[in-house]
Amino acid sequence: MPTTTYAHFRDVPESAWRWPSFSPAEIACRGTGAIKINTEAMDKLQSLRNRLGKPLIVRSGYRSPSHNRAVGGAPASKHMLGTAFDIAISNHHPVAFAKAARAVGFLGFGTYPRSGFMHIDLGPARSWGEPFPAQATPFVPELTPAREVLADSRTLKGGGAAGIATVGAAGVEVAQELLAETQSAILPLVPFLDTLRWVFIAVALIGVAVAIHARIDDWRRGQR
Repeated sequence: MPTTTYAHFRDVPESAWRWPSFSPAEIACRGTGAIKINTEAMDKLQSLRNRLGKPLIVRSGYRSPSHNRAVGGAPASKHMLGTAFDIAISNHHPVAFAKAARAVGFLGFGTYPRSGFMHIDLGPARSWGEPFPAQATPFVPELTPAREVLADSRTLKGGGAAGIATVGAAGVEVAQELLAETQSAILPLVPFLDTLRWVFIAVALIGVAVAIHARIDDWRRGQR
């Protein structure tokens, strides 16, 4: 595992840094500014970033021995080797994050839900800490009320029938008046037209009733 150490992250040459999603300052010791670059660990960290497709917020990367003692780190912490990272989980699902980290080659995992981060390192394989709480499901698709298709809407059909019947009744009335005034030769047809007009009116009333019933029924079922 090739490792390079610099007294301060500002000393890292641009030509030596090949991990575009991170900067030396993010990986350096928070207490001293020193940095130990383990290329295998950094390659895996970049691969994890690429796999997840979202930023990785590094809470802690390399730690100098003095800073590791100051923060209460384990005496043999992998942070002092530059092979461990503490990553904030605020923008990741813990299960998906751990699965992706294992897939790229990380072996050590420590979970800290109260502090909101997960420790990952190159190994050996082990795990510790409390599990992250299960995230709530935003909604249950099966309980979402089904919307009635507009073309199949009983309200639309009832209203359409009422509208057509109303227009038909009005048309018959107009035709009846015209026949009474200008077509005296076929006046015997007028009584039949009067009957037809009442048929259309009846159909219109039925259509209105169907539309009202459908709206009430939809309201009861929560579809509107």
